[in-house]
Amino acid sequence: MHADLSPVIAATAQWLTRAFPASGGALASALCEVQARQAVTVAAWLRYPTAMDAALLGMAGPGGSGRLDWVTGADAALGDDMDAHAWRTWVDEVVASWAACLLTDPELAARAVTALADGSHSTGSQAEFRRLTAPDDGDRKAAALLRHPDLLAPVADLHQDQLLDRLNPGRTLIA
Repeated sequence: MHADLSPVIAATAQWLTRAFPASGGALASALCEVQARQAVTVAAWLRYPTAMDAALLGMAGPGGSGRLDWVTGADAALGDDMDAHAWRTWVDEVVASWAACLLTDPELAARAVTALADGSHSTGSQAEFRRLTAPDDGDRKAAALLRHPDLLAPVADLHQDQLLDRLNPGRTLIA
């Protein structure tokens, strides 16, 4: 039995696409959303690899987008109508950070997808996440902001070390 991570995946992907919107029309927006959703799905499945992990997330809650909004400067644009932004309570900061890391590094994304074979969510098929691991020119153009390493750095840097620890258990840091 799989616990349902879909609210966290949907909210976190929405946060990413609002913070780093597509450049172009409807097709670009759809391609950007697919890439964000694939990155967030991989990150969520890595972060919560078992049904028990996901169930605990459901009980404790993901934490919301407050710190992410502050880091990116989006908090100034939110206004006072918190009911209009209730979905933001389902954003998972660590998942967003890990997704940002994956979006800016296709090799790291491929390693992350391969690591999914250890969890209970997926077979870790590369084809399932092609737009994340092997983006073509159209994907890159549509998600230029979403894949820009300098723009995503403040978000990616929040929890990048935890992702690297998850993908490389027992690694030694070289100073």
